Amino acid sequence: MEEKRDGRRMSLSARLLIKNMNDESAKADEAVIEVLDVSKTGVGFICDVPLSIGAVYETYLKIWTDETIHAFLKVVRIEQTKEERYICGTLFIGLPEMNAARIEVYDLVNRINGEA
Repeated sequence: MEEKRDGRRMSLSARLLIKNMNDESAKADEAVIEVLDVSKTGVGFICDVPLSIGAVYETYLKIWTDETIHAFLKVVRIEQTKEERYICGTLFIGLPEMNAARIEVYDLVNRINGEA
């Protein structure tokens, strides 16, 4: 998938729980997905269920401090893999500044540790 993000990406060993906010008839079941990377602008992840470009999903992102960030993600890119999985690129919608700052601080610490 081509890089289109302005923010620097970072990897987390976290998971997201999602549900489609655009489809009122959709079940309330949540799908667990694997986070590939996260930046202050969005999240890249792999999931086993097909999502829709332009759809907004409610998410609960467990970050490196074991805190959970509640946010909304808009799907902007989807790529299907040979294994019938989906690599998705999303943007945060209305992410509170405090949570964006948490991601920026983590990024800064990683850069400092990487240069040492």
